[in-house]
Amino acid sequence: MAQGADGDTLSLGEVTVTAIKQGSDLRNQAAAVSVIERKDAERNRVVSVRGGSDMVPNVFIPDYGSRMTSTIYVRGIGTRIDQPAVGLTIDNVPVMTKENYDFDLIDISHMEVLRGPQNTLYGRNTLGGVMNVYTLSPLNYQGTRATIEGASHGTWRVGASHYRLLGENLGMSLSAQYNSTQGEFTNLHNDKRCDWERLFSTRAKLEWLSASGWYAANVLSIVASRQGGYPYEWVETGRLAYNDTCFYRRTSITDGLTVRKSFDRFSLSSITSYQYIDDNMTLDQDFTEHDYFTLTQKRREHAVTQDLIARSHDQGQGYDWLVGASGFYRRYCMDAPVTFYDYGIEQLIENHINDVNPYYPIAWDTRSFVLGSHFTSPNWGAALYHESTYRWGQWTVQAGMRLEYEHACLNYHSETHTGYSIYNAATGALFAHEAVDIDENGTLDKDFFEILPNVSLTWHPWEGKKHTIYLAAARGSKAGGFNTQMFSDVLQQRLMGMMGIGQQYDVDQMVGYNPEKAWNYELGGHFECWQGRVQSDMDIFFMDCRDRQLTVFPPGTITGRMMTNAGKTHSLGAEFAMTVTPSELTRLSLSYGYTHAKFKDYNDGKNDYDGKRVPYAPSHTLFAEAAHSIRVNGDRAKLLSLAANVRAVGDIYWDEANTQQQPFYALLGASVTWQQPRYSVQLWGRNLTGTSYKTFYFVSIQHIFLQRGHGRQLGITLRLSLD
Repeated sequence: MAQGADGDTLSLGEVTVTAIKQGSDLRNQAAAVSVIERKDAERNRVVSVRGGSDMVPNVFIPDYGSRMTSTIYVRGIGTRIDQPAVGLTIDNVPVMTKENYDFDLIDISHMEVLRGPQNTLYGRNTLGGVMNVYTLSPLNYQGTRATIEGASHGTWRVGASHYRLLGENLGMSLSAQYNSTQGEFTNLHNDKRCDWERLFSTRAKLEWLSASGWYAANVLSIVASRQGGYPYEWVETGRLAYNDTCFYRRTSITDGLTVRKSFDRFSLSSITSYQYIDDNMTLDQDFTEHDYFTLTQKRREHAVTQDLIARSHDQGQGYDWLVGASGFYRRYCMDAPVTFYDYGIEQLIENHINDVNPYYPIAWDTRSFVLGSHFTSPNWGAALYHESTYRWGQWTVQAGMRLEYEHACLNYHSETHTGYSIYNAATGALFAHEAVDIDENGTLDKDFFEILPNVSLTWHPWEGKKHTIYLAAARGSKAGGFNTQMFSDVLQQRLMGMMGIGQQYDVDQMVGYNPEKAWNYELGGHFECWQGRVQSDMDIFFMDCRDRQLTVFPPGTITGRMMTNAGKTHSLGAEFAMTVTPSELTRLSLSYGYTHAKFKDYNDGKNDYDGKRVPYAPSHTLFAEAAHSIRVNGDRAKLLSLAANVRAVGDIYWDEANTQQQPFYALLGASVTWQQPRYSVQLWGRNLTGTSYKTFYFVSIQHIFLQRGHGRQLGITLRLSLD
């Protein structure tokens, strides 16, 4: 095991990574954790957190909409909009914005997924867990790598990276990749593919490790994504057909600096980052061939994060400690106009008014108008945290606490300027003309303070054996905030109210929502036998969640969605994972997760959902894989590798009443790889049986829409390695 800058290392197969917040060996700790190593990631073509999530029990990232809709569900926890339930770090740097979670990475060295609340060490929005992704280090690897991939639906991926030493202890890497796909789903309105995409990304890493105990790494990442997306099919017609533009565009820049100094008994670490995102989501929000309305949401966000950690060296026995302080500041500006068109004005406004008062019908002045919304949101937060670990003999006790404060602010400006004429139905003469001028400004503020403790007891029952049994409890939270997407509805209902119909929304009540909080109780273990050739992990858990955040359609709305706090939910489940490597040429793996997540106290004023299953969170997740390599002519460097896998998910309920669901489904994949010392060629397939399934379901203006999952896909991947 290699020695890190602070004397604490994490050994993961062919890579060795210095830990900052975790202990020396994740499988010795009181945590439900899965580690995806580099060979497993390459064999399964894992280039993003979504691809890796398939291999982890009780973690589900559905593929729908666009890269903006990167929703993550863990153990029944997760929501479709706003704050994420799972944290993400890339090379130790936290990703602040959920809309920036879904992007492709080149040269992933390994990925860690910790399930259950991780707030004590990682802070906000880690109620369901945290995903830590690490890329190759130029200090561990030098050479040039390249990837060329072609697949069904006009899909191409080209990437290259170069790693070199600039000095004895200084390394640098540069990488770039370009992805392109024509898309799989056709918009029948114009016979064009709607889920096309073009993505370019580049990364530069500079890493330094000195003999005197200093370590520093700076990673700069730039990602530009342009895509169509949103292949939503109207269930009533069975057609995917809409007449207006849908696309998502995103440009993001992230720079993260990690500095560590190791002393005799402890180390000091600093993680600093700057993050910028500029994106534009434009939707034909009715997703039909009628001219209802279109939403455009343009946003620019700047964020700065800082984390300071002091940690004693892991002595193996006795007392160890960790103390940290963190803070962040993020500010975004957003323009989110909703444009009403002829059919929307007729069906949603004029017909409603004229049905109520047919003797004096109205006619809108123009056949389109804009409900304008502009927001600025400066948010900041600070936290102090501590964790103590005491080991004696076969027992380890760990306890920690985080004190976290967050201030959320929203400055809004909503306006519309339009008008309508009123006629006498009997004579057809103009009766009156009404101008509609709404111009509102305001500021909303929310302050959140959370105390987030954890405690665990670990037992290593057999000396010299890598077996761990643990009992743990932790409190987690998911940040509160504001429903910016509700402002167009607030404005629309204000307009309708001026005309005597609809209902008035209270801005403070409809727009703000509170943090979601949960206690997680867990009993689990990590086990090894057959000289480490068999590794297994298992746990059972119970999550008691309060102020559950749910994405709902508010009463009386016709266009929007909102986050609300929906009483209590309970999640009860179990997880199991096992890998068997009878030889260095054969690997068998299985991971399975079960979650029973249900409402315990949720009444929306119309229906009582007590005892119903929580929507969108799957009951079962399953991943099974068998991989075997054959040496060609006995040469250890020349291999023919065969692999097959099954990825399965379900049941998924789509609504709180549990009237709609996606049954359990399984997708079959396989690959054949020819490997030489300097290159490999892989033929692969996904969903080889062409299984039909749904990845998303929603209701808008009383219409039901769904997105179908990807069908069969075949591809070939060429990898080059020039050491």
